[in-house]
Amino acid sequence: MSGSQCQRSRPNPPNDDSETSNSGIQNERILMLVFKSINWDPHVLCLMACVSRKLRAVAKRLLWRELCVSRAPRMVAALINGAPNGRVGGGWHALAKLLLFCCGCQPSRHFRVNQASPGHLVKATRFSKTSGRSFLKKRCQGDLLYVSDPCEHPMGGNEDDLGIYRGVFMRFMNSRTRAYLIGRRVEFEENVRCPYCGARVWSMTAAKLVPKSASRRLGSHDGGLEYFVCVNGHLHGTCWLAPLSSDDEDDDDNDNDYDEEDDYGNGGVHGDDRMDISGRINGGSGSSEEETMEMGDVAIISTVKMSHSLIRAKHPGSSA
Repeated sequence: MSGSQCQRSRPNPPNDDSETSNSGIQNERILMLVFKSINWDPHVLCLMACVSRKLRAVAKRLLWRELCVSRAPRMVAALINGAPNGRVGGGWHALAKLLLFCCGCQPSRHFRVNQASPGHLVKATRFSKTSGRSFLKKRCQGDLLYVSDPCEHPMGGNEDDLGIYRGVFMRFMNSRTRAYLIGRRVEFEENVRCPYCGARVWSMTAAKLVPKSASRRLGSHDGGLEYFVCVNGHLHGTCWLAPLSSDDEDDDDNDNDYDEEDDYGNGGVHGDDRMDISGRINGGSGSSEEETMEMGDVAIISTVKMSHSLIRAKHPGSSA
């Protein structure tokens, strides 16, 4: 047997066209360009993240952040100001879900409802740091908190409408609110978890950290609300909405702090801080189909027909 035949075959070196060379930052750049061209449509992003673990990892590390920046640039800039590596508590996928999803309502020990109210995607939302100040006791006024307008859920009959709201703290680990909760050894709620990141939560009612100004800001009866804050600084809560008079509505329209609100849309829509989850700027109509999406660790069931097409494309023999 000749010497050349005895030599072991050597693997061919990878060329520029191999899957490995194309699987890194180049594909991420392509994804960035694609999603930028469709204005970071969250429906498509959720479906893409369901295709494979690799795409899900790219979405969690990069694409959810870009979606948040596109929808709430000033709010995101404030939240990451001074944060190590520009991170947010719970991850960018959790913040994206908080921006886009009303978590619904379940009965709790301090807030009773006759029936649970399911969560849903929202068409438009306003987050305000001015509203957030109304949720902070005087001892915690140094914290920065963004809170949404309440999402109204009619309860039927003679009951008041149910308001469901959400928010997020800047650098919650260093906040006065967290320091007070830890210092007073306030216990976590046993049966409640954060609907956005799955972390444990404190009841602000149990901690006696609910100021009267929160009820006034929400348009709720005094004491007719409850909200929770998780260890990552996400806030969610419920309230009973009192019917507003015309004078109350005029006061809201003439709020002197309006310029401090965040702006939403493609690069920001000055003068109108409404966020359209379809990726269009105020007035675009989204799909009338029931959407089910996965935003982070919590699955929101999907019935979008496009998902079946993606599955068939990945597994041609499947009967999805």
